[in-house]
Amino acid sequence: MTLTREGSLWATLLVALVLGALHLLAPHIRRRLPVSTHAATSLGGGIAAAYVFLYLLPRLAEGNQAVAHVLEEKVDATPARGFILFFVALIGFLTFYVLERATHLPNGHMQEPTRMVFAFQLGFFALYSGLITYTLATKLHAGLGPAVLFAVAMGLHVLATDGVLAEHFPVSLTTRWRLLLVAGAGAGWLTAVVAQPSGVLMNLLTAFLGGGILLNVFVDELTPERHSSLTWFIVGLAAYSGLLALATLTTGQGAA
Repeated sequence: MTLTREGSLWATLLVALVLGALHLLAPHIRRRLPVSTHAATSLGGGIAAAYVFLYLLPRLAEGNQAVAHVLEEKVDATPARGFILFFVALIGFLTFYVLERATHLPNGHMQEPTRMVFAFQLGFFALYSGLITYTLATKLHAGLGPAVLFAVAMGLHVLATDGVLAEHFPVSLTTRWRLLLVAGAGAGWLTAVVAQPSGVLMNLLTAFLGGGILLNVFVDELTPERHSSLTWFIVGLAAYSGLLALATLTTGQGAA
């Protein structure tokens, strides 16, 4: 099932509002989870792992082929043309890795990293939310099932990344600054209303976002053994893999 452009924008607005609410209410949600924090984190890690290997990486490969096809008449056929999107994904990975390292730099006796590091972290996570909502409109227009699963995975991802921000910046991350993250999600939707991304731009943005997601999944959501639950990890992995498989088969049959 696909949506019209207008329908996909309204659906994306709903997701942007949900993401904004998650940014604001994440501390309260984490405190009221029906399972332990370790179980919830492991469940999210399993879902994130399934998302990365069964959805994100295949989409990067497909997008890379599409970008190479567009450039076919403009750029000579060289091996370098074949990994454009993966290079952009690497840039996204590196960007968030540099921010992660800056957060953990020795900082004397200060309770948390410097205000500059906090500003960069907050700004990039606002951009992160904006990219999610901006690219979601096109995903909804292409197919409802996979887009809904993408939105679910990103919602859980937002909760996980918020927990990381709250851990690193327990004093600075106030409700006032959380509103900037909410604004990022809203700005992504407004940008999608004003300017629909082209195929190439969509693939490039997805690749950059994918690089950041990969780093955050591997660093923050796949927790060390002593802080994780194998059972809940497998539950998340199996459940989300099954839903992705169902959405893929349904989309394929609809296209046929």
